This record gives sequence, structure tokens and C-alpha cells, in this order.
Amino acid sequence: MTTVVNQSGLKAVGRAVLCEPYDPEVTSSIIQIPDHVRSMQLMQEMRATVIQVGAACWLDEPPRAAPGDRVLISKFCGAIVRGTADGKLYRLCNDQDIFCLIETGEMDDMIVKNPITKSKEVQRETERVARVR
Repeated sequence: MTTVVNQSGLKAVGRAVLCEPYDPEVTSSIIQIPDHVRSMQLMQEMRATVIQVGAACWLDEPPRAAPGDRVLISKFCGAIVRGTADGKLYRLCNDQDIFCLIETGEMDDMIVKNPITKSKEVQRETERVARVR
């Protein structure tokens, strides 16, 4: 866990968690994506870094995350907001929308991109192994 300083100009209150979505696959690009398109993409993104946790988060259970933790959050939860101090896009979500810490590795290995295609690949491999036997 790294120390994170909230430079957004926003303060998470109550049961809110301020997160910064991250997309490690995108390093740089010359194509400028409009903010409204980027905000729709960020609502689908499940990976985020916790920036600040509201004071009323997880009162009835052990804390799920702390500032600096990389986490998985529910798709389409919360709101995409622009930091008033730094202009970056952030995601505000409820404390219960955080459901997993990312301890090691990257998400590409964890999330099935197209479950239908994957299940067909598994079925074909199972049939191939059955024919060999």
C-alpha cells in the first residue's frame, strides 16, 4: 500500500469512497477522447485506486480498503466527477461497491473478456481431449 494524498479538491463524506480509475493498458495516445465518452468508459471500468474513504465507511465490518489500495468496484456504480483542484476524473462510489482488493498482477488475467467465446473454447478443448482418449 502506498501513501496517497488527495489532491482532487473533493472530500469523501459519509459512506462515500473517492477512487481514481486506472487503465494500465493505455499509456499515451495522440487521439483525444472527449470527456463524455471517457466518463462512460470509466463507469464500466472496475479497477481503481482508493484516494479517500468517508468517515462512516464500514462501521459494521472490518475496512475493505484504505487509501492507496487497488480495488475492484462494481460496474456502473457511483458517479464520475472532475476534481476541482486538479481537473482529473474520479469515481465516487458507496463503501459496499468495493468488493475485492487487487494484491498482485493485473486484471487482464482475471476478467473474462467474452465469456461466450471462452466457454466455446473450453467446450472444443474438452471434446478434443475426449476424442484423443
